[in-house]
Amino acid sequence: MANIEVQRTDHDDRYEFQVTVKEGKGESRHRVTLRKADYQELAVGKASPEDLVAESFRFLLEREPKESILRSFDLMVIGRYFPEYRREIVKRL
Repeated sequence: MANIEVQRTDHDDRYEFQVTVKEGKGESRHRVTLRKADYQELAVGKASPEDLVAESFRFLLEREPKESILRSFDLMVIGRYFPEYRREIVKRL
């Protein structure tokens, strides 16, 4: 099972995260952005921004290896690759 570390920095209209995924002997690092409006839509007050990002990475790791996850992306891009993302992430939170 992967260990997912999420560190957040805030900006006016968005959050930015440095995410490290450690799995086996390897690790990957990612820069993720999330508009605050998108956070409100997805989390609906049920989870912190960090928890949303960590759960989103768990969702991704169920579908692809850590090496296939983009190095830098906006969290909402996940829905372009996996149409079930929004529905699934809301249920998980």
